[in-house]
Amino acid sequence: MPTATDDTLLPFLLPSISKKKVTAAFDGGRISSDGGVLLLAGADRRLGLIDTLAAIIPDHRDPALITHIMADILRARVFAIARGYPDADDLDDLRRDPAFKLACGRLPENGDDLASQPTMSRWENAPDLHTLIRLARASVDLWCQSHAKPPTAITLDIDDTADTVHGHQQLSLFNVAVTMNIGPLVLTNIGPLSGV
Repeated sequence: MPTATDDTLLPFLLPSISKKKVTAAFDGGRISSDGGVLLLAGADRRLGLIDTLAAIIPDHRDPALITHIMADILRARVFAIARGYPDADDLDDLRRDPAFKLACGRLPENGDDLASQPTMSRWENAPDLHTLIRLARASVDLWCQSHAKPPTAITLDIDDTADTVHGHQQLSLFNVAVTMNIGPLVLTNIGPLSGV
């Protein structure tokens, strides 16, 4: 039975990629079940989150051998986690997904694929403790900048439930134990991580 309204049209416009108009249709072709990732990409462009965080992570790779820049790797990983794909293994399929490629600034048909799981795994294990602390501080700074007046205090309630993972990888029982003094803000959480 046909519906009374045409629900195939979006009530908003999608951002263009590489000077090409992006449209959404529901009649087949290269399809993705992750169209919501384009909304995440729009929010990221507005906030500048990924580019800000990527600039903090040192890149010790040989520039002549780089296929994926740091921001591209981080963007694909963050978007995958936000869309419910927590494992880096998921990127082996998502790297070719047309919606993920669009969200990461690549054309769905002829744009380069996103980073693969091995690249993602090497990247995730590269940052040292000081880089992780700088990333945490930058995240808090970005959050504070999103308010007209920064709050006087922030409470972080971090779940310290043991998350035993297959193979007992490093940081499987990681808990944040960082105190950050950021202007008038003092952030404190007590956990088992030592050496901070």
